[in-house]
Amino acid sequence: MSIHPQIIEKEGKKEFVVIPYEEFVAMQDSLEDYEDLKALREAKAESSEYTPVPLSSIKEDLLKD
Repeated sequence: MSIHPQIIEKEGKKEFVVIPYEEFVAMQDSLEDYEDLKALREAKAESSEYTPVPLSSIKEDLLKD
């Protein structure tokens, strides 16, 4: 992704940055993807403390009731 910012100065100091809308949307999508990936990694780390249960065992337990 390439960004084409326009910098606006106020009293000789850089104050604002303006980017084309399409670039803003692309940046927003990338940030959302990053947040999703971060949440997935956290969930995987939390789930590593649990012992997996085979599906066949769950089916057997459900059929017993």
